[in-house]
Amino acid sequence: MALYKRILIPTDGSKNAQAAVVRGVELAKMLGSEVTIMSVIDVQSVVSIQQGLGMPDVYAYQQKGAEAAAEAALRAAEKAGVQARAMVKRGSPAFDIIEASRDHDLVLMATRGHTGARHFILGSVAEKVIRFAACPVMVLRTTEKE
Repeated sequence: MALYKRILIPTDGSKNAQAAVVRGVELAKMLGSEVTIMSVIDVQSVVSIQQGLGMPDVYAYQQKGAEAAAEAALRAAEKAGVQARAMVKRGSPAFDIIEASRDHDLVLMATRGHTGARHFILGSVAEKVIRFAACPVMVLRTTEKE
């Protein structure tokens, strides 16, 4: 019986998130776990961009990016022989990951490691997930620069 039967791997398509997908898929393969790949379009940031730049269809651009990130992660899981499914949502990344954690045994995600003013302004999705997730959270920090 696998310790972690259902692993949630959030991704935004960044290099750090891609590295977390690779590690998450490796772990799932070792444990015989199934994986859910999740990409969340941050509605709050999209609304801010739309208001600031007057761009009417930012969602379409964000949707394509989120779908591409989820599909790439799904292909990586399938290539490794790991049972996986992908979902793309619009909402709040931290909130939606926390909600999805209720149906999973582990969340495995990347962090960008913002510090100082940038961390204060942007907050940390990983930090919020660690605090409020319904299951254990494994956070991977890489040395990749975005």
